Amino acid sequence: MVIAFYNMLLSHDYNSRRSSASSQTRNIRMTVLKNLFKKMAVSRSMLKKTLPVLIVMAFVSLCLLVYWYDSSDSPKPSSMMPIYNAHVVEGSSPNPAAGYNARTNAIPIYPIERSWTYKCVNNRCVRHHFVDGVEEEFESSSSNNVHQQQSQTHGAGASGSSSSSSTSPASSKRIPYLTCTMTCGPINIWPQPTGATSIGSKTSRFRLSDMRMKVVTIFPAVEKLLHEAYDVMRTELRGVMVAHGATLEEIEGAVPASSLPSVLMPLTEQQRRAESEESNGEAGASGMPSDGGAGKRSVPGDAGVGKIHFFKLVSDKRYDADALEVNLHVEKSPATFLTLHTDESYNMSVTHSARVLIVKISANTFFGAKHGLTTLQQMIWFDDEERTLKILNKASIEDMPKFNYRGLMLDTSRHYFTVEAIKRTIVGMSHSKLNRFHWHITDSQSFPLVSRHYPQLARYGAYSEREVYTPDDVRELAAFAKVRGIQIIPEIDAPAHAGNGWDWGPKHGLGELSLCINQQPWSNYCGEPPCGQLNPKNNHTYAILQSLYAELLEAVGPLDYFHIGGDEVNLECWQQHFNDSDMRTLWCDFMLQAYHRLQLAAGGQNSTVAPGLVGVWSSGLTSAPCLSKNVFAVQVWGGSKWPENFQLINAGYSLVISHVDAWYLDCGFGSWRSTGDGACTPYRNWQTVYKHRPWDEMKLNSLQMRQILGGEACLWTEQVDESILDARLWPRASALAERLWTDPVEERYSESVPLVVYNRMSVFRNHLLELGLRAEPIFPKYCAQNQDECV
Repeated sequence: MVIAFYNMLLSHDYNSRRSSASSQTRNIRMTVLKNLFKKMAVSRSMLKKTLPVLIVMAFVSLCLLVYWYDSSDSPKPSSMMPIYNAHVVEGSSPNPAAGYNARTNAIPIYPIERSWTYKCVNNRCVRHHFVDGVEEEFESSSSNNVHQQQSQTHGAGASGSSSSSSTSPASSKRIPYLTCTMTCGPINIWPQPTGATSIGSKTSRFRLSDMRMKVVTIFPAVEKLLHEAYDVMRTELRGVMVAHGATLEEIEGAVPASSLPSVLMPLTEQQRRAESEESNGEAGASGMPSDGGAGKRSVPGDAGVGKIHFFKLVSDKRYDADALEVNLHVEKSPATFLTLHTDESYNMSVTHSARVLIVKISANTFFGAKHGLTTLQQMIWFDDEERTLKILNKASIEDMPKFNYRGLMLDTSRHYFTVEAIKRTIVGMSHSKLNRFHWHITDSQSFPLVSRHYPQLARYGAYSEREVYTPDDVRELAAFAKVRGIQIIPEIDAPAHAGNGWDWGPKHGLGELSLCINQQPWSNYCGEPPCGQLNPKNNHTYAILQSLYAELLEAVGPLDYFHIGGDEVNLECWQQHFNDSDMRTLWCDFMLQAYHRLQLAAGGQNSTVAPGLVGVWSSGLTSAPCLSKNVFAVQVWGGSKWPENFQLINAGYSLVISHVDAWYLDCGFGSWRSTGDGACTPYRNWQTVYKHRPWDEMKLNSLQMRQILGGEACLWTEQVDESILDARLWPRASALAERLWTDPVEERYSESVPLVVYNRMSVFRNHLLELGLRAEPIFPKYCAQNQDECV
């Protein structure tokens, strides 16, 4: 620093006094330097004393930097799977709830099909060879039905179609499959809208950077969530473009000035005058200037070589709109937490006028507006030939769900799943319009939840110190789900399914918190190993449950529905300890005490909604008269033909349906143990999930239908870990989503799914792939390329 200052002085002295004599100049320099060193606060001896301290501090700082940036020392795994084909996109939203991009764990998207082009023929996309930029001609029998898509109009829950009648000649431009299928035949929205819907087939090209949003609401909390939800949509659209190999220039709608083709280069004033003159008098029949006209533009061969590249917006000729305005209106409800009575309806319109696309979404709640954004996102896609985003530019949609409870359950006890994997699941739920993530956090195998008040539960029950969920993790997931219109329903299963993690009571003076832990032979005391069942006569057990309930409600609440387990209680386990008690009464007492503790836990929170309805799993005990039908709802997991379905309906209980023979997604992979009944068969394919309509099979009347809250697909994870999570869930869970949102009515005795549903499912499955979900295929790729040929 002293040397630099000295050089500065020399330079200044030279410039200001260069005409002076050299001897006088040296005297002035020496005088200035003497004054400088007199003013220095640190002497040479002081520097010698402080130098070792500075060196030590620098070394410590370096060590801290290495520690914090070393990902291998992370206390928790960010993912149980390697990240491959990851796309890093700069400029994503900093909001942790909105900025998560599922493309971080992206899978390879299908390569561009440069050898194929698609045309709309009789409302279906037909594949034809496209070689060396030349499209093969259609056969004469179909040549009069090519390359024309008309408006599509759809009634409530019905599939419409578009007519295709044109004599247009074969185009020299390749039409990608997605562009064809989005503009040909029935609409490709999943789940299908339930109200009057009309969607045109004409498209508009636009820049992502030209999207704008306007929120109309008087509720600040709702406005904040809407902004976050909009940011999520933009981030995901950006990720989709990256997934298709879009460059930064294509994403932003700008390219280096030197690389612009001549036809896209902005016109100079001289060129505009020349083109104007030529168009007035010298243009040919086509209205375009001749090759030798003054309007012709070219780029010098050495353009951009050895020069700085400046970015310019691509000419309007490449885009059909200068702005895409998304207007969100929520004017009735300030609610930001989902309930069983939340209005999730929305109306949406899309218009295009004067190079401005206008989208208007009106809803009574944030959740309805969020579903509108989800539908809008499905109407936008990336055209890999024109390398732009496209949108269907004319639409009118009225939509609302048939059931308010549309759930998905994930068991994170039998295998641990990272926070990132759960987020990926929530992304799939959001785009499928599922709204309840039932988080089966704990079971007898492990207790991964870290409790602030009772950390011993995870210390003794987690698979490892890394495979846990901290309170911050739970809050992070709740915020992530909330902005995507999803409520997390946590479950601490009790009294059964409570083994590992509950065995530390005697060591801490709390007595036996759970009984039969790891007891053998296990088949006598539980449904699968290891065993464990909470002690119904230990007050410390209830105190721990109350604390857990309070912590969970604080992290994810407020909730009007909470799940406390209650299934597969083994009476023999209790009987060996309490043979003088009636086991059914003991179970009733436990469930009522657990409900009481839940109410106490909710009362301790500053929440506006306390759990008024408590979910329990169905069992031989749930029909006991001790459980009030006004307080308890039953999640029915048995077979669709089991008598319990009718018994519970006749008893007046509200039901969440999860029939094992249709909506259990873990079935069909064989037994995982050598003894006992350890598997449910067969595999439930997406068609089975989709076709299951239990209220129709049970012939429920309109009054009984009010007792059906909705349904839930369940994934127990004895044979599932993070490596195959996506494939086990998707797109089968999406099939459930349309059953619960739209509930389409079909032929009761038909064993097949309509062809139009296959096509929509295929398109939606690809949509999930673009979002980074490893959804399993529903048929060979040939069948996707050749609609209706395989099914």
